[in-house]
Amino acid sequence: MLADKQTPSTVDIGSARIRRMDISCSKTLSTGQYGLSERLRHLTLRLQTSLELDRLLEFFFEEVRHLVPLRALSYRHSGTDFQLQIGETNGFDVSYSLSHSGDCLGELRLFSPKYVADPLLDQLENALDCLLFPLRNALLYRQAVQASLRDPLTGAGNRAAMVQSLTRETELSRRHCQAVSIIMLDMDHFKHLNDTYGHQAGDAALKATALLLREQLRNVDMVFRFGGEEFVLVLSNTGPEAAAVVAERIRAAIQNLCLLVGDKQVRLSASLGCATYQPCESQDDLLRRADQALYQAKRDGRNLIRVASA
Repeated sequence: MLADKQTPSTVDIGSARIRRMDISCSKTLSTGQYGLSERLRHLTLRLQTSLELDRLLEFFFEEVRHLVPLRALSYRHSGTDFQLQIGETNGFDVSYSLSHSGDCLGELRLFSPKYVADPLLDQLENALDCLLFPLRNALLYRQAVQASLRDPLTGAGNRAAMVQSLTRETELSRRHCQAVSIIMLDMDHFKHLNDTYGHQAGDAALKATALLLREQLRNVDMVFRFGGEEFVLVLSNTGPEAAAVVAERIRAAIQNLCLLVGDKQVRLSASLGCATYQPCESQDDLLRRADQALYQAKRDGRNLIRVASA
């Protein structure tokens, strides 16, 4: 069943502050208003207990259902690549674009089994006012965490992010018996590129390669700069044969990549080693096998892929 949309709204933090001041300063509250005020105070206190976006929105959804009959929540913030869905998204859809001083705080959709009348919408929007400040703080926290796990030159994940990703993926592999593979990639003759054309050319080559890698992979796969001119790719739910196909596709794409340095066109190439996670294997062992396959490709002439033995 498709959701029936109600009128989209924009909720701004400035108006949120004014509304909360009006609520707290009101001298004459009816019984219903008093109950709402207490509920909003409870919601505000609970939202102050976490900086994790998913937990924050789960808290909000749990509490706001005491005010409005909701069956689902959907939230998306494109700036941090964060999406969350709670419940089945059908029924009537109430949509909000959340913002603060022109900065987007995300798109929130709330789903109800029946049309939400104006009095309930007022209560819902009072609750949204309580969400905005904690939401802004959670987004800033997420952005700071993302920055700490990202290579500033290429935008790929850094080594710390790779360790986190491999920990998660190998745990999923053990728990659900699903394959996970990695590809270790090293740019060929990178020192010669730097020495001949300068470090700016080397940086441009790394950035172009990182962009190409993201374009060649699925959304669920991850790209990390391992160090220097090396990258590690983590391929979810991918066995050795499929990993080799991906590696060959990437090798061919890099070979066709042309870097413009001044008035010269410089061709790039890379060597790649693939390894698939084995039960009870450590992260270091997995990386070591991929590294050995990579250097076998180097010894065999470069611009090649090699697959590690089990």
